[in-house]
Amino acid sequence: MSPLLTDTGILAGRYLRQTLASRLGLLFGLLQPLLFLVFFGPLLQDLDLGGAGDSWQTLVPGLLVQLGLFSSAFAGFTLLIEKQHGVVERMRVTPVSRLALLLGRLVRDVLQLFAQSLLLVLAGVAFGLRAPVAGVALGFLLVGVLAASLASLSYALAMRVGSPQEFAPVVNSLNLPAMLLSGILLPMSLAPAWLDTVSHFVPFRYVVDAVRHAFTGHYTDGTLALGALAAAALAGFSLTLGTQVFRRAAA
Repeated sequence: MSPLLTDTGILAGRYLRQTLASRLGLLFGLLQPLLFLVFFGPLLQDLDLGGAGDSWQTLVPGLLVQLGLFSSAFAGFTLLIEKQHGVVERMRVTPVSRLALLLGRLVRDVLQLFAQSLLLVLAGVAFGLRAPVAGVALGFLLVGVLAASLASLSYALAMRVGSPQEFAPVVNSLNLPAMLLSGILLPMSLAPAWLDTVSHFVPFRYVVDAVRHAFTGHYTDGTLALGALAAAALAGFSLTLGTQVFRRAAA
């Protein structure tokens, strides 16, 4: 096994143990989308949302993306805490791969997201969601790639700033418009024409549309492929940037 894979596995295990020890954090990370599911979902049941699926096939995929977007965008907070306690500095003097310092964290973030996503989908099924297993699996894959991309950008930002007071405003100022323009809660096809046009410049929209099509079993109309392409392009950019930042910081 290559040193990179070994180092990544060791670090991923370390961060997974930390995450499992913080059950309260796992619960509250899932709380917001569950609240939307419980209190917002029933309001949509009798509305024509303009899509191929029912209201649950529209809302639950959007909430999955919201879960990935928020949990991953704020992942850098954990790195800021480690910087303040000198953990990052101590890791730099070890022979561990610098890329593994990033990948180990990303593995933990994606696995955590998958566990939370499974609970959210099961809750959706209890409310009336019906979706093909293959479509749900494809949706999880797309959201996982998106989460890894955003977490990588979050860690890169955390490496460049010195405090949460610098980190939080940047994330909030980017996260909220991205969420609103991606059509997470309601399809952007319901928006005014000018807002729908603006949303096409937000890559998250294509991922949301792709996950919704996967949940309705529509795999071949091009929407799923376009969402996968947008997620892959964002992942390529984010991982490249994150890798460069970690390597420069370790130099």
